[in-house]
Amino acid sequence: MRPLQNSMAIFVLACSTQACATGSIADLSIYDRTEGRQLQVYRHEGRAYVAGKPGNEYQVSLRSRERDDILAVVSVDGVNAVTGQTADASQSGYVLSPGSSMSVHGWRKSLSETAAFYFTTLADSYAARTGRPDNVGVIGVALFRRKQELQPLGQIAPSPHSRNESSSDAASGPRAAEAEKQIGTGHGRHETSYARYVAFQRASLVPAETITIYYDSRANLVARGVIREPVPVAPLPRPFPGFVPDPAG
Repeated sequence: MRPLQNSMAIFVLACSTQACATGSIADLSIYDRTEGRQLQVYRHEGRAYVAGKPGNEYQVSLRSRERDDILAVVSVDGVNAVTGQTADASQSGYVLSPGSSMSVHGWRKSLSETAAFYFTTLADSYAARTGRPDNVGVIGVALFRRKQELQPLGQIAPSPHSRNESSSDAASGPRAAEAEKQIGTGHGRHETSYARYVAFQRASLVPAETITIYYDSRANLVARGVIREPVPVAPLPRPFPGFVPDPAG
């Protein structure tokens, strides 16, 4: 299978420990395009979370740490962002050149167009609308190193990718008590985004690394204890507050 390489202009984003799920091969961050800011990553019980605002568009941003090309297979809500298939690490993805950054703005519709990612209700999410709601609320990137062999130049050959393939998914879904309030990722406006097919031979059948970020609304993350809101502290009474005022009335 020949993965896609994103050839559009790429945003180079600074990555802090509070805004990235950091791996050894690449850094993963979520950028709110509507508000123009990277979403803070919250750590809870060994997982990384971001708070999404329903209605806001976002992008998945990656920065390679490698000195060679890497393949990034991007999954949003358990759906491959390139092919639309139920996500599997063996599928197509994007190729990052050494030390480069790239941003995935949406679901790939063709070699020249994507449909924007945006935070929305669970029922309106692309995964739910295509009958696959069980894994809504998670963004994952499976990273592969290139097999160290000499590759012939100019080996670019498009191959069709099915958008209708689906498979059963045994992962447990969201709890019923949270399903109505949980947010997901919608299939938004179409945008110009150029890509091309390139050859990439993986060094292994399993990913060298998988980076995962979970997301939900801020209110839900606060309710689950992922985000801890500051508790207001009432001022202590003062023994010497000043002069004696007249009583009311």
